[in-house]
Amino acid sequence: MNRSKIQALLFDIDNTLVDFMVMKRSSVDAAIIAMMDAGLDLPYADAHQRIWAIYDREGIEDQEVFDRFILEHYGRLEYKILASAIIAYRRAREASLVLYPHVRATLLELSRKGYRLAVISDAPAKQAWLRLCALGIQHYFEAVITYEDTGERKPHPLPFTRALETLNLFADQAVMIGDWLERDIKGAKEVGLHTIYAHYGCCHPDTDNEKKYADFTIEDISEIISILDQNF
Repeated sequence: MNRSKIQALLFDIDNTLVDFMVMKRSSVDAAIIAMMDAGLDLPYADAHQRIWAIYDREGIEDQEVFDRFILEHYGRLEYKILASAIIAYRRAREASLVLYPHVRATLLELSRKGYRLAVISDAPAKQAWLRLCALGIQHYFEAVITYEDTGERKPHPLPFTRALETLNLFADQAVMIGDWLERDIKGAKEVGLHTIYAHYGCCHPDTDNEKKYADFTIEDISEIISILDQNF
């Protein structure tokens, strides 16, 4: 294997390619309204607070949030309310899952220039692939590394090293692009990757200590093209 200039770009998905929190908020709101229509005896604000408390406790990718919510409130599953929530959530998710501006054009231009593209995501494999396929960008990526592939989440080094092994590259031949300084950027830098911080992403606080791990910071994904052209 010959070492050379940058050959690959490694992307986080949520809040880097996909405006994940817009989708999540819209989907949860739709589910709450559907549950109320199905007989949920709670005001909207109370249901909203309880559901987001479960996400805070169990993780934003929790696939049983509505089961937990209904069990905590009623002490049993109310299947009419649960089914209403799931169907409304899924319909709203499909309608509100969107790419950030210029993502598709940037991926196309990177591919045209010969860069190899991959994904490193903490999302479950099924959810990661559903998001990529729903948006029609799955074909751009040579590899998609998720939690199921390593049993570890960023900033653990294994997701990054697994991506490099899959692409048969050294760390200094690839750039990691992500919105979370601690997980995406610091984790990647400690493995030896170049890093680009997607500052436009939501919703993790900046810290001066972690900013030092970002080689570059962008406010629009299209800026990656000029960074590569001017610096590598």
